[in-house]
Amino acid sequence: MRYLTYSMLLGLFLSCSNKEENGAVTTEKTVETNISSLTDKQVRNAGITTALPVKQQISSVLKLNGKIDVPPQNIVSISVPLGGYLKTTRLLPGTRVKKGEVLAVMEDQQYIQLQQDYLTGMARLAYLENDYLRQKSLNKSKSSSDKAFQQAESDYQSQQVITNSLSEKLKLAGINPQQLTKDNISRSVSIHSPINGYVSKVNVNIGRYVSPTEVLFELINPTDIHLALKVFEKDLGKIKIGQHILAYNNNAPDKKYPCTIILISKDLSPERTAEVHSHFESYEPELLPGMFMNADIQLDSRTVLALPDDAIVTYEDQQYLFVPKGKNNFEMKPVKTGTSENGLTEIISNEKLENQQCVVKGAYSLLMSLKNKSEE
Repeated sequence: MRYLTYSMLLGLFLSCSNKEENGAVTTEKTVETNISSLTDKQVRNAGITTALPVKQQISSVLKLNGKIDVPPQNIVSISVPLGGYLKTTRLLPGTRVKKGEVLAVMEDQQYIQLQQDYLTGMARLAYLENDYLRQKSLNKSKSSSDKAFQQAESDYQSQQVITNSLSEKLKLAGINPQQLTKDNISRSVSIHSPINGYVSKVNVNIGRYVSPTEVLFELINPTDIHLALKVFEKDLGKIKIGQHILAYNNNAPDKKYPCTIILISKDLSPERTAEVHSHFESYEPELLPGMFMNADIQLDSRTVLALPDDAIVTYEDQQYLFVPKGKNNFEMKPVKTGTSENGLTEIISNEKLENQQCVVKGAYSLLMSLKNKSEE
């Protein structure tokens, strides 16, 4: 009986010892999976090189998208204040026009009537002016009554108002009243371009009657186009007026168009975005209103701890770097990265790495060595 008791205690002791040893082995094996051990030849073949992290000035980049827009003062809607029939035009969407160029010719009998009324009014104005001056002279010598003089003065001033009003109507219709005589009355008027640009819309055809409220053509001056970008609310504090932007489109991403921020909207959309307007530093004919663009904004630079891009490896959505642990042994450590610029990547780590040698070349060879070891 006593022999049986000793045997049971001995078995229990051995069992506990084996569990502890197995546990130690398991723990040791888990730790060793983060250590890559190579031979001298493997180190040479992998070209492993170590270096200290460096402090580097890095500017973070804010990526945005938007489209090219035209300010309201650069979009001109052409209409006919007095209406009329479209007699001739050569315009098509995309046609280039110069300031002062004839866009279209309109005709209507009201133009004839307006010119007739003006010339008749001017003739009557000359008669009333002479009568007013005559009555003024007679009244001064008491040869005519005050009533007659006042009537002549009233008629003359009323006619001045009428002729001035007709003169402004002629200008509105595009007729110069200073050049109008009884010999050059015309039934048609010409519409001239007020800007240099191109035609974006043509809303009429020859022979159609156009009312004063209708828009015949729409012109755009493209030399002052700007880029309207969408910025999320959380990023608004990172930008300011005067910042420089590099814009590009998907068709030619390597061609950059420099811009400068000129306006930041204070109104948020339902999607929690605000519009930021920037001006192109130089006009490029291939940039058209409505074209979608991407843009990079260089934010303020800061000093960070950085390593070459090759020092960072990614495995199962986690980023790592390797540090030497004795001869030909390298430990894999998880890290977080920040901004990348000019071949360097910002390192964000809870550990102090300023004086820690890190593998800057051959990191992927070490990762492959660890993966192959774990699969054995």
